[in-house]
Amino acid sequence: MNDKTIVLAYSGGLDTSVLLKRFLLEGYDVIALTADLGESDAIAGGGAAAALHAVKAKALALGARDAVLVDAKDRFIEDFALKALHANALYEGVYPLSAALSRPLIAHLLVETAHVQGASVVAHGCTGKGNDQVRIELGVRALDPQLTCRAPLREQPLSRPDAIAFAKEHGVPISHTQEKPYSIDANLWGRSIEAGVLEDPWNAPPEDAYAWTASPESRPAEADEIVIEFEDGIPHWDRVDGWEMVARLNVLSGKHGIGRIDLVEDRVIGLKSREVYECPASTVLITAHKALERVVLTRDELRFKALCDQRYSELIYDGLWMSPLRDAFDAFNASFAARMSGKVRLSLYQGVATVTGVQSPYGIYSEALATYGKGDAFDHNAAEGFVKLHGLPLELVARVTAPHPELV
Repeated sequence: MNDKTIVLAYSGGLDTSVLLKRFLLEGYDVIALTADLGESDAIAGGGAAAALHAVKAKALALGARDAVLVDAKDRFIEDFALKALHANALYEGVYPLSAALSRPLIAHLLVETAHVQGASVVAHGCTGKGNDQVRIELGVRALDPQLTCRAPLREQPLSRPDAIAFAKEHGVPISHTQEKPYSIDANLWGRSIEAGVLEDPWNAPPEDAYAWTASPESRPAEADEIVIEFEDGIPHWDRVDGWEMVARLNVLSGKHGIGRIDLVEDRVIGLKSREVYECPASTVLITAHKALERVVLTRDELRFKALCDQRYSELIYDGLWMSPLRDAFDAFNASFAARMSGKVRLSLYQGVATVTGVQSPYGIYSEALATYGKGDAFDHNAAEGFVKLHGLPLELVARVTAPHPELV
């Protein structure tokens, strides 16, 4: 292992470009690692390959010894996003965990690249008050405790104005400005926007913060109806699945403004932060998955699964993707995956994905039992005994706590 070779998780943005330059000034040989997780260029259609190769070229131009570009879209969707979908993972009931889901994958890629390059040090551009430092570093420790993981922006915090000034001084090309200093993170599962005017939760998000979702004024006047098909819990739409399906669904759902989220959330380290997200495809897919579960799973399964889903979301958010508990939850979800097959019809319109129909060969909804019309097959006489037995504990409590039990 070479102590002067460092693998840097490199996005090409302000922070990691500044860090790459700083590591070079410290005497490191820098390996810039960039993961293609289906960022905004891929979602918008066209230009994705060129944009990613531009990131690689930028790293080399800044002085990196090597720049590694990994196409991780399939791996991200199959090994991370779909598992989260099976758990209906929404942090604090709202956020589909797009950024959080990518961090354990980045940890995998950092470790794998360090092994190939013979590096003993990896690094990221996360700050000391953010969640991602926890997620990446716990992932690295779980995979290879012998590696050193550096967090320069925690070691020596750098404000965005100072980062912009450093970049200008050292010839680092950037797209940030003082007027529009958003910090953006994007992958197929969603896009996150923070900093700038968004740091005050009283400020409404400016329209220029959004890139994937249409404003109310520019959304279509007519709804789009789609049918998501599930086979053993795996979604298909428009004759495709995997990352291509998610990318196409982002475009269509984003056109209707679906997936805008404005959340004051509780960070891992204890403080609250205001985050704005655009998660069109993940919002639609989770909505459809929940609807299919309602038809297929029993009441006890649904009740217990709701508790597991919440904890699953917290594990992802808290950087504990590689914990044994998350593996156990995956095993639980896999136990009924074979029944999670069917179709869900949704209407996409004005920022909302509305379920309009569900069918499944494994559905336990019975119209003959549920109907109040002709053909009612429910045994109404059986209900009297059920009500009596179901309420027996309440009756007994009433007898012993009444002011005059003998009169009850």
